[in-house]
Amino acid sequence: MSGSGNIPMTPSGLRKLKAELKHLQTVERGKISREIEVARAHGDLRENAEYHAAKEKQSHIEGRILDLNDWIARAEVIDPAKLGGDKVVFGATVDLLDVESDKTVTYRLVGELEADLKKRWIAVTSPVARALIGKKVGDVATVQSPGGTREYEVQEVRFEDPQEDASAEG
Repeated sequence: MSGSGNIPMTPSGLRKLKAELKHLQTVERGKISREIEVARAHGDLRENAEYHAAKEKQSHIEGRILDLNDWIARAEVIDPAKLGGDKVVFGATVDLLDVESDKTVTYRLVGELEADLKKRWIAVTSPVARALIGKKVGDVATVQSPGGTREYEVQEVRFEDPQEDASAEG
């Protein structure tokens, strides 16, 4: 997900990226440097598996730091708590009725980097989210899924600050 253009995300999504970046820069960088020094002390670097593994890990950490810096620089923060209205847009939490199964499901529409199916946070670019954008309570969204067509009736649209959810994360 590198390139140009803004990346929509919630305030808590941006906080999470910044926290990961800080952790990588202040903790992991130092740790991997020490691992490389220890491995280097073991002698011949050509046949030193520990050294090569540590260098590989360092490369991954540095790559992730570059990605995080890029994403943070391009973040377009949209605060759901400041939004309103009755239409489904980025940041909305939506209660849906699965017309076929008569079950209710709740999704929050977030940026791609924040999507988390366990929390039912779906990327605004996902098929379900795209079908919901612009819908109001009472509207039916038709979603093409691998299992066929599903219809969801919009039950409620609300805008909450995901701040309370962020505190539960480690």
